[in-house]
Amino acid sequence: MPKNSKVVKREIDDDVIESVKDLLSNEDSVEDAFKKSELSVDDQEDKDVDVEEGSDVEDERPAWNSKLQYILAQVGFSVGLGNVWRFPYLCQKNGGGAYLVPYLILLLVIGIPLFFLELSVGQRIRRGSIGVWNYISPKLGGIGFASCVVCFFVALYYNVIIGWSLFYFSQSFQHPLPWDQCPLVKNSSHPFVEPECEKSSATTYYWYREALNISNSLSESGGLNWKMTICLLAAWVMVCLAMIKGIQSSGKIMYFSSLFPYVVLICFLIRGLLLNGSLDGIRHMFTPKLEIMLEPKVWREAATQVFFALGLGFGGVIAFSSYNKRDNNCHFDAVLVSFINFFTSVLATLVVFAVLGFKANIINEKCIIQNSEKIVKLLEIGNVSRAVIPPHINFVNITAEDYNLVYDMIKKVKEEEFSVLDLKPCLIEEELDKSVQGTGLAFIAFTEAMTHFPASPFWSVMFFLMLVNLGLGSMFGTIEGITTPIVDTFKVRKEILTVVCCLLAFCIGLIFVQRSGNYFVTMFDDYSATLPLLIVVILENIAMSYVYGIDKFMEDLKDMLGFSPNSYYYYVWKYISPIVLLSLLVASIVQMLLSPPGYNAWIEDKATEEFQNYPKWGLIVCISLIVLAMLPVPIVFLIRRFNLIDDNSNSLAAVSYKRGRIIKEPVNLEGDDTSLIHGKSPSEVPSPSFGKNIYRKQTGSPAVDTAPNGRYGIGYLMTNMSDMPESDL
Repeated sequence: MPKNSKVVKREIDDDVIESVKDLLSNEDSVEDAFKKSELSVDDQEDKDVDVEEGSDVEDERPAWNSKLQYILAQVGFSVGLGNVWRFPYLCQKNGGGAYLVPYLILLLVIGIPLFFLELSVGQRIRRGSIGVWNYISPKLGGIGFASCVVCFFVALYYNVIIGWSLFYFSQSFQHPLPWDQCPLVKNSSHPFVEPECEKSSATTYYWYREALNISNSLSESGGLNWKMTICLLAAWVMVCLAMIKGIQSSGKIMYFSSLFPYVVLICFLIRGLLLNGSLDGIRHMFTPKLEIMLEPKVWREAATQVFFALGLGFGGVIAFSSYNKRDNNCHFDAVLVSFINFFTSVLATLVVFAVLGFKANIINEKCIIQNSEKIVKLLEIGNVSRAVIPPHINFVNITAEDYNLVYDMIKKVKEEEFSVLDLKPCLIEEELDKSVQGTGLAFIAFTEAMTHFPASPFWSVMFFLMLVNLGLGSMFGTIEGITTPIVDTFKVRKEILTVVCCLLAFCIGLIFVQRSGNYFVTMFDDYSATLPLLIVVILENIAMSYVYGIDKFMEDLKDMLGFSPNSYYYYVWKYISPIVLLSLLVASIVQMLLSPPGYNAWIEDKATEEFQNYPKWGLIVCISLIVLAMLPVPIVFLIRRFNLIDDNSNSLAAVSYKRGRIIKEPVNLEGDDTSLIHGKSPSEVPSPSFGKNIYRKQTGSPAVDTAPNGRYGIGYLMTNMSDMPESDL
């Protein structure tokens, strides 16, 4: 071999070594690129980045700052005004302590399971109500729209109640309270008590005349009540400012709005227990009437209260849970929030009956004094013999027991003439049996009781501030049930949508601040939510159990929670809750048909309420509220069934879901699928290189996937690994 041949061989070997080094370095760079790309995809998966078509900006989905903030939001939404003024009334009406038995049973049978269902669906799919039910089945996408419509109807009149509370709150900073006594009317000769107030009571007069300035019927609008119009505007401004950034702004307010009512309730309970007669009220509440508990009406009303107390069907529960991490233990959340709601209702009932017991005791004392004076006059006239009266009785300072003894003895002696004597029994139980609920409890009975409190303005301020906070907590969830699905589906800016929604609601809400506005509140409360929400929740239950598949859903829960939920939920969701809900729907329809559609009108001349039937146009409005709320369900079903919207159009049909996050699918999926991940058009994406093409499109695959179970556009971007199950992706 020539001498220079070794040199040539060494150079060749060096070239080979360099080539191998280049090859290895290229392999390393390709592997690094693959790892980086894989990590990038995982990062996207974890953050659930929302990508707008044609936008380079990644908009991360908001998340709760802490688990406590989320729990407080759910508690604030579920615990509302109904816990304070509806539950105590039902407890009083339906057997006292015995009512708690059917309520607890139904809470376990339909309350917690359905609440858990909504929490888990929102957390699993991470979308609002529209996106969630589009994911389950596009034909059932109308369920989400129906929830939004119901939320809007409820928000219209619910914020009016907050406005009323703001008005009373603003009037509480004076002593004595303005509803403490009837006003005097001055004329040329002498002042006299306002006749309308004298025939009713000071608090009743203030509510109907000073606050609402109510008209005599629904047909008499009477023009706007400017005081309530300003209060309604203030209420909507508060809601708008709190919700303008979504949970990022409302979440911080939850710490106050959710916790403050408990501080007030505990303070009221302690103060109430120190009042004379409070234990009579609490004893009356917990005295069980077992015979009433067996009536079907009691179970129907208990089921309805469970249903509405947890906020099922509104979409707020789904919206709030959609901002959670997927591994959050939503089962624990469902049980915790449900029992917090129940114990809040019991706490509020204790407070209400303690205060009403005090009020009943005061009224009973007045009754005893007035009737004792009648007995003294009867003794003086000689209509009643003094021999009938026991010698130890002192009419100057007579006790309730002594009066009842005298009353019974006179009734026994003067049995035939007793009705002419016009004596009353003055029993505290009769006063406590007078059922009061809703605005009658908050703005009449409770305000009357507070006038007898020491430092009554302080307690009035606390009470109405509590009502405002309870209302706001529920309003946050209600508005979130409107804005979150629309933002997720139509990709509009949340700030703009919130302002437009609140402004529109205020303008429509002006019908509730007319002089006849209270009658419209009653109408919306009776017809806009009850039946539509029941139908929505029934469809939700059926969709998850039979359309999506209860077995598949249980597997999703196991994957999400890290453990398998109790098989109890399987049987409840599949068999028990649909039957119970359908029975409740039938019972509600029958009750609605048997009850004449009408309202209680305040008649100024008589100073009392009278039941009046709705006029023909009022009946049309009632029917329209139910129809409009449920109309999206058949409309969306027919649109999907007959493909009335082009799937390739920039519409709801072009929206698909990838592992719980929504993406817009371009009409032609060409080139690298990285454009789908990063939200770029194919022309903006660099040329494909090994290691970056993580999701590779199947050759000849259509632009829109159809899942084996018939669900449209689930949108999983599959790799070439055909043996990998869908759940692993």
